[in-house]
Amino acid sequence: MTTRFLAHPTPVGDVLVVAAGDRLVSAHPVRQLDADLAALSRRFPGPVEPDDGDPIARRCAVQLDEYFSGTRRVFDLPLDWTGLPDFTRAALLAVCEIPYGETAGYGEVAILAGSPRAARAVGTACASTPFSIVVPVHRVVRADGSLGEYGGRPELKGWLLDMEKTTAAQSRGRPGRRGHAGVSSTSTAPEPS
Repeated sequence: MTTRFLAHPTPVGDVLVVAAGDRLVSAHPVRQLDADLAALSRRFPGPVEPDDGDPIARRCAVQLDEYFSGTRRVFDLPLDWTGLPDFTRAALLAVCEIPYGETAGYGEVAILAGSPRAARAVGTACASTPFSIVVPVHRVVRADGSLGEYGGRPELKGWLLDMEKTTAAQSRGRPGRRGHAGVSSTSTAPEPS
């Protein structure tokens, strides 16, 4: 099976969108495109080729645009969960239940995933998600409300949370308010690494 990718521009830099067959297999903000593509080649057997109109990759790109414009709050894409441990999948599905513009602690997600004592495992699941942004792991925060990591880019996590909170406040007809963990609602997108 051929795996297809595209580097889709967003306000937070390119997001590497990867599809195989009729499923999305990965979506992540690009750190370093060559290294990210090399990792894809190791992960997937068969060719890894640039997108030539793959409907799933294109659908993801459209939904990312809608998300960043504030018109999409939930992604509707067929995700390939193959190879993920059962708890990782359960934790990531629980993360999908966190409403747009809100946050939940790792312990809260563990409870939703059916393993109340597995807060650390939720952190591992979030760190290893193949679907950043699409599965909103940026909405999972530490018990004290601090952001925690986001693939080594907590400023990106803060920006995404702030964008969502500002958009949610505006859609309720109120002016933007101060974002989570001291991130200002007037912040600009973090510079891509």
